[in-house]
Amino acid sequence: MSEYQFFPEPPAGGELIHTRRYEVRTYKLAPDRFLLRGVIVDEKPAGLYVASDPEVLWVHHMIVDLEVTFPLFVIDKVHVEFKERPHTHCTDIEPDYQKLVGLSIARGFNNKVKELFGGPRGCTHIGALLAAMAPVAIQSGWSMRAGAAMGTQTLPTDMSPEEQRKRAYAMNLNTCHMWDENGQMVKEIEQGIPMEVPLWITKRFNKLGLDDSEWAKFRG
Repeated sequence: MSEYQFFPEPPAGGELIHTRRYEVRTYKLAPDRFLLRGVIVDEKPAGLYVASDPEVLWVHHMIVDLEVTFPLFVIDKVHVEFKERPHTHCTDIEPDYQKLVGLSIARGFNNKVKELFGGPRGCTHIGALLAAMAPVAIQSGWSMRAGAAMGTQTLPTDMSPEEQRKRAYAMNLNTCHMWDENGQMVKEIEQGIPMEVPLWITKRFNKLGLDDSEWAKFRG
């Protein structure tokens, strides 16, 4: 049984009136390519709009598929689908998202999305979904490297250890306070000091009776 609980218990006396869900999954297609799939759903609880209706009501259900090259993080293919929408012509905007092809999903992606699809130039829900998907692409890069460490992916061998180290974290620079390029963690990494074992790994390794030192072989 999973130890995780995704959503806390509702507040006492609170009546649920709306749920928005984002889900993003990544599928490895090849050593140099992965599919990033994002789904957004807006859901009204059963009986809210029609008292006799026993089922939940989806008012938005949209899917975005981005095929991304690795390790460059460039979008190579795009597919956008409106499965559920409020207006007949909502789908007219679907072809416009082909403009994403050729863009990096790493640095500057959100600003480019706003430039291309902000306001009347796009769909606000697809924009929100793309903003949720971009960080997952970076997280997926770590998983692709983990695959390399386990022998399922080959990384360039003509790079020095310092170059490999910099490539491993380059996409994370300045994405948050921990990855400040002038911050303590980045300075330590550049000095060759091993990065702190993630707390979620320490927790799980302890549960499995493993030593944190085992983490080194998963880092790639």
